[in-house]
Amino acid sequence: MHRTLYRLLTISSLAVLAVSCAKDESVTPQVDTVVQSSDVLATRDGNLAMGNPSGAIASTTQYTNYLLVKPQFTMSYHRDRAIPNWVSWHLSSAWLGSTRRQDNFAPDNSLPTGWFKAISSSYSGSGFDRGHNCPSADRTGSVADNTATFLMSNMMPQAPNNNQRTWAGLENYCRTLADAGNELYIICGSYGRGGTGANGYATTVAGGKVTVPARCWKVIVVLPNGSSDASRVSTSTRVIAIDTPNDNNLNTSWGTYRTTINAIEQATGYDLLSAVNATVQSTIEARVDAGPTS
Repeated sequence: MHRTLYRLLTISSLAVLAVSCAKDESVTPQVDTVVQSSDVLATRDGNLAMGNPSGAIASTTQYTNYLLVKPQFTMSYHRDRAIPNWVSWHLSSAWLGSTRRQDNFAPDNSLPTGWFKAISSSYSGSGFDRGHNCPSADRTGSVADNTATFLMSNMMPQAPNNNQRTWAGLENYCRTLADAGNELYIICGSYGRGGTGANGYATTVAGGKVTVPARCWKVIVVLPNGSSDASRVSTSTRVIAIDTPNDNNLNTSWGTYRTTINAIEQATGYDLLSAVNATVQSTIEARVDAGPTS
């Protein structure tokens, strides 16, 4: 009787241990799956998912609002200003890699025949930087991606301290958000005429062919990595909007220049975030961001 009881207890203990081991073995793949699916969520999504702010189309008759679509970004280009009205792009960790900055500024030969095309030296001696709209460091996944950002169609004459300090600070912060598991939709542009660079005030560069904007603006929609992005924007979604003077003496902190999307729309005439639910738009476009800046 005692031996039989001992055997039963031993068998029961082994059974419990076997079940416990089986449970432990089943946990590991589940953890791996979660990690892998989190990585997969960082994808390269459409650059114009939040809408076409000016209704730009790829027609040479629309020379002040010409739609230029590239894998890396989408823009509305103004032939007579020879700079973009706006550039829109998607940013997630899927766009980021180890490609070095190419620094290969070049004319954009995809612009229509007969249009002035700025070249790498068009801003030389002007006191203004060749300021990226879509930044080089947002497209480091391949040489082709990074090279696309150095097309002169992606540039605007930008005051050096604006470009290298204030603007750079915001760009770095955006990549920090992307590295933290977010995806961002960014729309950047400029408006007005006349800025103050390292050599003082000017309205044009390149012998009058390229307009120096008075203001530089940017709108950023921050979402956790996912899909169906425009439909996921809610009244609690963080949206950052800034509008800076194109001036060499501006504040180095980009947070100083936070504003509302409504204010940028009023200044430009654009309909930003037009793909987002109208009720949601009315809330987030009236709000000034108060989140962290680093």
